[in-house]
Amino acid sequence: MELEHRFEVPVGIEKAFATLADMEQVGGCFPGATVDKVDGAEFSGTVKIKLGPIRLTYKGHGTIVEKDPIAHRARIEATGNAGGSSTAAMLVSATATALAPNRTAVDLVTTLSITGRPAQFGRGVMVEVSNKMISQFADCVSTKLVGKEAGGAELVDVVDPDEVAAEVVADEREAVQEAQAAQAAQDRPAAPAPVQAHRVPTAEPEPIDLLGTAGVPVLRRVVPVLAGVVGLILISKLVRRRKTQPEE
Repeated sequence: MELEHRFEVPVGIEKAFATLADMEQVGGCFPGATVDKVDGAEFSGTVKIKLGPIRLTYKGHGTIVEKDPIAHRARIEATGNAGGSSTAAMLVSATATALAPNRTAVDLVTTLSITGRPAQFGRGVMVEVSNKMISQFADCVSTKLVGKEAGGAELVDVVDPDEVAAEVVADEREAVQEAQAAQAAQDRPAAPAPVQAHRVPTAEPEPIDLLGTAGVPVLRRVVPVLAGVVGLILISKLVRRRKTQPEE
């Protein structure tokens, strides 16, 4: 699934882009997320979500695969898994555009692939949840910059591409590696000083409440699904318990 959003922040483009490309500053703006460590363009962390009584913690890593201060464009890829019960892959492309000396528009294109229990809620639910999460992200970024919210984010478009996010991530990584290899063959610049990895101190975030975030209309649609999932879990436990009991 691919989603396009736009939001605006009341600062100049250079400051806006520098903040967006700094994972230490904006990583924690994603609801439920914590950035644990940053090592140059690499970072790792967790994302916690809640589906009623079910809680999942995704542990993973990401890479800033492109950071162009001239075009004011950045691309970030990330993957994670929740103990084998669910996996997620995401590619985010962010482009900043100056609207005025102190006004910048940010266009986000997010390609997302998710498996496991969260995927059972369907495309419509995930779109509604994503919209609210991106709006919260935009407000958090704006608050960090100027101390006030951005007013949410606007959903521009939603598409369902043939390639899932994991394939897109692989294609992007291959293209970047080829470009880097070609550039290195031409000029072979001196190797930069190594960047010291360090941990990012952050407060423990609340998990993303997918049902609460989606709202009442979506809640009515997903409650039967959630009830079915919980029912299957209970039945499975009862069957296992009965098998372990000795026969009289």
